[in-house]
Amino acid sequence: MTTAPLSTLDEPTSILVQLAAHIAGSAEPEVRGAFSAAVGRVPTEWVEELIVQSYLFCGFPRALNAAREWRRASSELAPITDEGDDLRRIAEWQTRGQVTCAAVYGSMYDKLRVNVRALHPALDAAMLVEGYGKILSRPGLDLPRRELCIVAACAVTGQERQLHSHLHGALNVGVSSAALAAALDALESILGTERTRSARLLLARVAAG
Repeated sequence: MTTAPLSTLDEPTSILVQLAAHIAGSAEPEVRGAFSAAVGRVPTEWVEELIVQSYLFCGFPRALNAAREWRRASSELAPITDEGDDLRRIAEWQTRGQVTCAAVYGSMYDKLRVNVRALHPALDAAMLVEGYGKILSRPGLDLPRRELCIVAACAVTGQERQLHSHLHGALNVGVSSAALAAALDALESILGTERTRSARLLLARVAAG
């Protein structure tokens, strides 16, 4: 997976981040409008991958609704097959999950694995194989943009602990603090003033180390 640095927030990425927030937290009319606005302005493959990863952070119901609205807005048909169909790739997903998760968490990776396994071994396996391996390591959307979308989902749903982790994660995989700040600016109309202010303060603490 590409992890080229993301120093600035271009328009397609800004729209993608807003779309991630709408998928995670908006009512159906707003989600529908966001998808309609994204058509032709964001690479189709990015949107497809955002929808696929969204179930990890906002659940299957919202992911399914998002997919339905995207199909309607874009007239894009779903692919006939997908690498997720091939269960023979589980070992591959585990290996690339380790690589991707370590990239996101950096020096905190080993501690994360210990802490999550202490909560439940099944959660550790699901995080590594399903989350980071099968889903977040997919081609089609680079890891910096995936992390920005995760930041958006965590911010809009008020998941402060995970927001803290993924602000760090975005920086670890090459998103600049300026691009993160711009992403929060792009989300203000969705998050509201107070939640945006809280996220900005958290980013300032994270960026300061």
